[in-house]
Amino acid sequence: MDLMRGMRPVLPELRRELDRLFEGFVGPHAANWNGGVAAYPALNLWEDQENLYAEAEVPGSKMNEIELFIRGNELAIKGMRRPVEGEEYVYHRRERGVGEFARYVTLPMEVEADRVEASLRDGVLRITMPKAQQARTRKITVKSS
Repeated sequence: MDLMRGMRPVLPELRRELDRLFEGFVGPHAANWNGGVAAYPALNLWEDQENLYAEAEVPGSKMNEIELFIRGNELAIKGMRRPVEGEEYVYHRRERGVGEFARYVTLPMEVEADRVEASLRDGVLRITMPKAQQARTRKITVKSS
């Protein structure tokens, strides 16, 4: 039991390293690879000095059908893709899935969850996540003595 308690801080770093190794083995789309089924929604994640940003493709979804959760350095995007409503449609091809979805992403650092903002425009969900104070890069002035 005590051994596992001491390993908990190491587990997120181990997961990132395994993801990096797996990506090197499978290729740049390893994050979307799970038996040939792409992860949904497709997601980009990047940062600047102050924030982490995520963009997720959620065409046809409305903001009231999407839920975002942040806990520590984990982001969860949950929602619903509704089918096209109509009278007696006969599909010839149906590649876009419908129903509930959930996407979980481990963020590279903790963020200030109470300051996260999200917007939806043209089927793209954009999330701005301010970095936690301890995760921000600080410039240190070197003084001569």
